[in-house]
Amino acid sequence: MKKKAATVCHLISVKMSIQCFLSSAARSFSLPCPAASLLCCRLLGLHSVTRRNMSSERKMDHLERTANNYRQNALYPAQVCGITNESETVKRLRVAVHPDFTFKAGQWVDLFIPGVDKVGGFSMCSSPGLLQREGVIELAVKYAKHPPAHWIHTTCTVGSRVEMRVGGDFFFDPLPSDPSVDLLFVAGGVGINPLYSILLHTIDLLRLNHASGGRDYNIGSVYLCYSAKNTQELLFKSSIVEACREFFDKFSCDFHVTQQSTDVDPNLQPFVKHGRITEEELQAHVDPQRTLCYLCGPPPMIESISKTLSDLSLPKEKILFEKWW
Repeated sequence: MKKKAATVCHLISVKMSIQCFLSSAARSFSLPCPAASLLCCRLLGLHSVTRRNMSSERKMDHLERTANNYRQNALYPAQVCGITNESETVKRLRVAVHPDFTFKAGQWVDLFIPGVDKVGGFSMCSSPGLLQREGVIELAVKYAKHPPAHWIHTTCTVGSRVEMRVGGDFFFDPLPSDPSVDLLFVAGGVGINPLYSILLHTIDLLRLNHASGGRDYNIGSVYLCYSAKNTQELLFKSSIVEACREFFDKFSCDFHVTQQSTDVDPNLQPFVKHGRITEEELQAHVDPQRTLCYLCGPPPMIESISKTLSDLSLPKEKILFEKWW
């Protein structure tokens, strides 16, 4: 299976170059100018992320909710080249993309599926580094009756073709010379996806920092507080624990479980807490001068955590959030 998926990922690159040109021409989409993209990235960068309106009277679809968010102009063809079960309710897709496809850690994609009238919106859970190295991105999608998620869980196979467009103002994209910051990540459920992308990107930056002798990408501490119903629903937990052990001087995390009914794996035990995230543990990781916080999860959780962080004197411009309904 892995060998077949790798072959599919490798062989579609040339074919997709032609398809992307034809697809873009048919829709009159223009590919972004590199200089303009760079300017846009800095304007939407570390210190000026747009905060979403935290109130909603009705449930809107992805395109409505994100109508005011940044989007790339280009729509790119892509092909699924790997599918795994990340948990009992979450499938992880590995998707081969066009060589011109780019994104920032934390952003999402509009997912256009042939034969499905609704457009999906899914945060990437992989790093820009993986895209550069292997030409693929990854998505982790929870089962739902919403047509795009339902298609992923019931119809999607290796070889399925889709189209994607990148968007989102929620990302971490520092310059090599930017001041060091302490990162605080707070995730609920599948809200871990964009934060995991940022965490993986941070690991890549730490390795670049080591390679440069400490000159570039000075990252401070990184703390993840991740809540889910039980340990089975904690996505990417093995990789997160591995990162904490590899970068023990930089990374730390706490997994919160609210409905755990079985014994916790001994390897996870040191990282697991029962119950909800508390103000006390957030306070231990908040420095109003240095902390930059990224939140993603259900709206009530985001609203509660945001208020707690504000009460702890963390400036509003340093509390960045992404909500998924």
